[in-house]
Amino acid sequence: MKTVYNTDININNVGENVTLYGWVMKKRDLGGLVFIDLRDRSGIIQLTVRPENANYELASSLKNEYVIKVTGKVVERENKNTKIATGEIEIDVEELELLNKSEEIPFSLEDNTNALEDTRLKYRYLDLRRNEIKDKILTRSKVTMAVREYLDQNSFLEVETPILCKSTPEGARDYLVPSRVNKGKFYALPQSPQIFKQLLMVGGIEKYFQIAKCFRDEDLRADRQPEFTQIDIEMSFVEENDVMTLAEGLVAYVWKKIKNIDVELPLMRLPYVDAINLYGSDKPDLRFDMKINEISDVFKNTEFGVFKTVLEENGIINAIVVKNAADKYSRKDLDKLTDYVKTYKASGLAYLKFNEEISGSIAKVVTETEIEDLKNTLNIEDNDLVLIVSGKKEIVKTSLGALRCKVARDNGLIDNSTYKMLWVTDFPSFEWSEEEGRYMSCHHPFTSPKDEDVDKLINDKANCYSKAYDIVINGYEAGGGSIRIHDQEVQQKMFEALELTPEEIKDKFGFFVDALKYGTPPHGGLAFGLDRMVMLLTNTENIRDVIAFPKTASASCLMSECPNDVAEKQLRDLSIKVTE
Repeated sequence: MKTVYNTDININNVGENVTLYGWVMKKRDLGGLVFIDLRDRSGIIQLTVRPENANYELASSLKNEYVIKVTGKVVERENKNTKIATGEIEIDVEELELLNKSEEIPFSLEDNTNALEDTRLKYRYLDLRRNEIKDKILTRSKVTMAVREYLDQNSFLEVETPILCKSTPEGARDYLVPSRVNKGKFYALPQSPQIFKQLLMVGGIEKYFQIAKCFRDEDLRADRQPEFTQIDIEMSFVEENDVMTLAEGLVAYVWKKIKNIDVELPLMRLPYVDAINLYGSDKPDLRFDMKINEISDVFKNTEFGVFKTVLEENGIINAIVVKNAADKYSRKDLDKLTDYVKTYKASGLAYLKFNEEISGSIAKVVTETEIEDLKNTLNIEDNDLVLIVSGKKEIVKTSLGALRCKVARDNGLIDNSTYKMLWVTDFPSFEWSEEEGRYMSCHHPFTSPKDEDVDKLINDKANCYSKAYDIVINGYEAGGGSIRIHDQEVQQKMFEALELTPEEIKDKFGFFVDALKYGTPPHGGLAFGLDRMVMLLTNTENIRDVIAFPKTASASCLMSECPNDVAEKQLRDLSIKVTE
């Protein structure tokens, strides 16, 4: 059995004999001496094979990615390599054994490979050998170990919950699994262990966690996969502050373990309403300062038709200020920004450049009074650029929220080596669904409303807020949760607010509602996205980099070629017929 990794060896081991296993990363024949870079999971070490060695001919024949076993003496290198951990030493090979050959690999395994991502995903088992991917997988392992350490220290029990569950369509689409034994019936893969972890609280477990696989049949993007992993946590006899304190302590523990960064606690807390008003997002990136400014009052007496119409229709006018950047943006650049905000349904983008002379798309239609009010309201200085969007509140906030992040990226305002963390709290209980024509849960039907908003559940849904909280890191929702409803009457009122009939409640949640009758303790929790946490810790924006065997944007695996067709007999066993 392999007992020594390459990077276990250093200058202190000179003179010792070691046995190593790994892959040939590179071979060099320099006038009689054969040098081999041996790679294993930990890194690279240089091997030297001399002409008098009985294995010299074998060493000369080795090719990249051959698997070998070597025994030799650790010696100090004459020409040291400070770029690798083992750069002070090399192995003077005494015995060499070829364990397996390799065909020529289909793409370079260098970190800066130019291979297409589809090619790398098709040969993912080769891609995993590259440091860029391997190191992220190693970090993921360390993160999960740190999570378990922290929660174990805080008296949590790790409990597994079922993968084959009941479909409760009240969010993203479920992945369905047909039952062979129960013809015409289906299991669903869990979107989260939400109901089960609450039942564990009913069962008196009190403190639960699980590194849980979750599944959602939804459109994918760079930070989303059809199957993903949650650090799922639930606890009894807690209030919001208790859960948030425990969770941010977990983040601090992990960041210290993995990055040796001391996270300053407690984290900043920002109500949802303020997050939207100031940053246009419920997951604001605070690594740079560029707040959204309300400037409707500046134009309350405007004669500019666009702004006047917006205000008459109860819309708003907001702006962001790009400091000392007016001279960096040409008309063409600003036209591109206009096209960008239109993708967020904004009707357009107005702008003003403040220098000795005021210029911009609306310079000729704003009055001197309005210019002075803008300068005072926005603390304008020379060479500042003001970007303005007007219209319905939701569109204005969303488009400016996206624009502030784009402008920050374009101007190098974001320090990618730093972490800015905060809590966004007090989320709305409901959001209006145009598709359903009704209010739906903003999180899930078991999220507790604020005590003062319980009476608003039926008649004032738009102004009902919940005991919900998200932890945001560098503009990503890293985790989120809530205090749950444990009172049967409040839960029934929530179902009524969601316009669920008694039959629907029984069909979707019957066993859970029954459980609430048997001494349910006050409880709450949250779940962290493990994949997203590792993304943040490894500074990648592609979630596929931190998953050993990920799916593509079309939810397929190029390596194993799934999803795939199945035999007609399998379909008959399940009473399923595939139609065109």
